[in-house]
Amino acid sequence: MFIFNSSIGKKFIQAISGAFLLLFMLLHSVINFFSVIDSFTGKYGVVAADDKLFSEGDGLYKLGCDFMSTTIIDIMVPILALGFLVHIVYGCWLSYQNIKARGGLKRYEVPSKAAADSWSSRNMLVLGLMIILFICVHLTHFWAHMQLPELTGIGTYEDNPYILLNATFGKWWIALIYLAFITVVWLHLTHGFWSMFQTVGWDGKTWFKRIKVIGVIVATVICLMFAAAVVNGFIQANFIAA
Repeated sequence: MFIFNSSIGKKFIQAISGAFLLLFMLLHSVINFFSVIDSFTGKYGVVAADDKLFSEGDGLYKLGCDFMSTTIIDIMVPILALGFLVHIVYGCWLSYQNIKARGGLKRYEVPSKAAADSWSSRNMLVLGLMIILFICVHLTHFWAHMQLPELTGIGTYEDNPYILLNATFGKWWIALIYLAFITVVWLHLTHGFWSMFQTVGWDGKTWFKRIKVIGVIVATVICLMFAAAVVNGFIQANFIAA
């Protein structure tokens, strides 16, 4: 099929899978930011005694985590995993094709729009691999203690997500690692956003500049919400809860 055999088709799949993952990251960042809001409303660490989803006494972050435990999210998990796998595979393949087409490791001696644009444009593969590492680390800290036990019965389920926040971000070196990885995510998103629209044909001179600005704004908002949750977790664990 054309969409699987042509470079344009592969880029289109990369753009669509990237858009899907971007929406998930936006949702995930908002839920994480709920923990910051809870700090200002006195709801940080508040979890109802019952095991019901969406209990009235729960803090916003706990309610958000409850939403991530609903059936619709359970159905989306394998779809999300597949989308992420497709994004990785096609990203690696496209990077290999670009390197090969431009003369191997000296590829950027050949003038190109991507090469002239930014550092992140020239290093999307490296950024992507670092994000994979980040996701693996993140899964061991949170998903392995919440969604995984629910889905498979493996491991010990933690009903209080605030405990996981404090245990993870309470260590300064882990908080710094997360902030560094969030910076990597920002670099990846700022290029990936406009590249996605360029792939589907929105690359006119006027709108292309606007899309780049919008991409920076969207990436910044998402990453700031993630970073705020990390910093807040560190403060709560070391200065408030103590």
